[in-house]
Order: sequence, then structure tokens, then C-alpha cells
Amino acid sequence: MAFKSIDTRNFRNLEGGAVETGAASIFLVGENGQGKSNFLDAIYTLCYGVSFRGAQDSAAARLGTDSWSLSGECYGIADGSETLPGSTLSIRWTQAGKAIRENDKPIIDRKRLVEANPAVIFCHDDMEFARGEPERRRFFFDQTAGLVSAGYIDLLRSYRRVLKSRNAALKERMLDVLDVLDFQMATWGVALRGERARLVEYFDRIFAPRYEAVSLLGERIGVSYRPSWRIEENVDAVTARLGASRDRELTMGTSLSGPHRDRYRFDDSYGDFSTRASTGQLRLLALTLRIAQAEHYSALSGRAPVLMLDDVLLELDPDKRRRFMDNLPRGEQAFFTFLPGEPFGDYRMKDTIIYWTDHGRFTHT
Repeated sequence: MAFKSIDTRNFRNLEGGAVETGAASIFLVGENGQGKSNFLDAIYTLCYGVSFRGAQDSAAARLGTDSWSLSGECYGIADGSETLPGSTLSIRWTQAGKAIRENDKPIIDRKRLVEANPAVIFCHDDMEFARGEPERRRFFFDQTAGLVSAGYIDLLRSYRRVLKSRNAALKERMLDVLDVLDFQMATWGVALRGERARLVEYFDRIFAPRYEAVSLLGERIGVSYRPSWRIEENVDAVTARLGASRDRELTMGTSLSGPHRDRYRFDDSYGDFSTRASTGQLRLLALTLRIAQAEHYSALSGRAPVLMLDDVLLELDPDKRRRFMDNLPRGEQAFFTFLPGEPFGDYRMKDTIIYWTDHGRFTHT
């Protein structure tokens, strides 16, 4: 759902109060350090309950304060022949804890936030997905799957719980429970592997043509999934594998195989593309991953996520910038940040709202 307005109180360096956002595109223009990214972080926090920077909740409190709050008024969404009513999301953090509400009713599980207001953010840190750290790529694809499936989130949580228990048992040499934990880990892990394999098969069909359309590389760059356990291994086979590796895992005190060690790769005809790609090609790859993530969500849910683009156009040359914007999904709402010298007027639409940002204050032009 698109946001009519965002209200912040004591959140980072933002001046408290409501900012009207009732448009398909909102441009935040200002120098670095003035609050543009902090405003996007406020929106992201309303959508997911956490900062996109990975910071602790306490770090978001304005200097000299010990609490903060956010509120977002959302439009209703079309559902067939009717429009569902809008809603209000709110988050209040104090040193005693964090309270998340929808229409003043408590939200206990953050899955509900994902269902209510999914968002896709494009930021500089996305380069980590392209450069190849396995855990960051797993995060991206888990996020992509979780956007469209609460069941995937439950499955991932179940696997992580049994993995944590199994690692503790290995460290403490609790041999009497390992047989049960091996079977549970195999059961959840095989199911998770299957979901990831299906995700990548579908995601690749979206990503590859989009990357070519933006990069004009002239060669297909696709996504491949490389699970820790072979695709043909069923639950019994994986359970046997875990039993066979027990002595080594007891020595190491940790689980050495499973979906927590899965890998994803970006391939061309020569193999691993990311090991040979230029910085510019990797930057485009990271941007295209987010384009494909938004399209994947829209294709499977029938809805458009809120888009947030945090200074990501700055380092693209004019031709690539134009192609990127041409391939950006058109959803219900998109927020962009720009430096004053950027040609943001070229991307302005009829109803675009432009705010000049200065020391956390937003002035409508």
C-alpha cells in the first residue's frame, strides 16, 4: 500500500512532524547528511519493523532522547471490484521495548508487516549481493521468497531453530539428542532447499533479461542455486549424511552442511561472472537484483511494493541511468533521493512531489 503521509518523532535527525507523501513518486533532494536516507529508513522501518542499515533500535533515537516513534497512513488497495480500506501503521520504541501497531491493534509477529506493506530498497550496500559473500546472497534470496510467502518465513525460522539446537548439542556433546535433531534438521532443510530451488528457477527468468536490457552486455547472465545438500538427496539420505559426519562436527562444534551453507552464483558462459565483472557491471547487477525482486513480488502477489532508491543513480552514466529508469517497475509509489546537482527533473512525472531536505526538514517546492 502507498503512504499518504509519514510522521516521525525523535527519529534520527528528522524534524518531528508529518510529511505528506500522497503521490506516485516523491523526490527528496539535498546534500549528504541532511536526512534523505533517514527518511527512507523511517519508511523501511514501518514496512519491516527494523532499519535497512541493520542498526540497533536505540541508534535511531535523536541525540539526547531515549525514545522515538513513527506513523504511516496508508491508502487502501484494490481487490477485484472493491477497494479495501486504508490503514495506519505505527511503531514506538523506548528503552523498555518496541510496540508495533496496525490500526491501533498490536502486531506480535513482523510477518504481518511484510504482508501489509512490502517494500524494496535500492541502496549502496546492495553491492554486497553482487560481490559474492554467501551469507549476504542468502539474505537477499530469503528476503525475496519471504516477501511473497509467509510459509517460507515459517520454514526458515523452523530450520534456524533446529540448527541452533543442533549446534548447541554438538558443542556440549549431547549425543542422546543428536539423532532426533539430525532428522528434524534434514526434514526442515530439505523442504527449504526445495523452496529455494523453485525460487531461483523462476527468479532467473525475470533477472536475466532485465540485466541485459540495462547493461547491454550481449551475453546472458543468470542466477544458479548451489545447495549444500545435493538436490537428489531426500530426508533419509540427508539424515544418513549428517550421521556420517557427526565425528567431524563434534570436533568442530558446529553443523558443517545444510541450507545455512547454500550458495547462489551469477553465471555467464564462462562460469562465475562476479569474479570477472567490472565494478560497474557489479553495480548494475546489484540494481537489477532489486528490479527483479520487485517484479517477482508483483508477479506472484498481484500487488506492487513500495520502492525506495537511495542515491543509486549517481554513479551511473547517463545512458545506463536512462535504461535503468526505463526498466524500473512502475508500482503504486516510489521514493528517490538526489543530490542538488543531479538531473532529477528529467524523471519528474505530472504528480511528483519534490522536497528539499535541510537538517532533517522537508520543504515542498
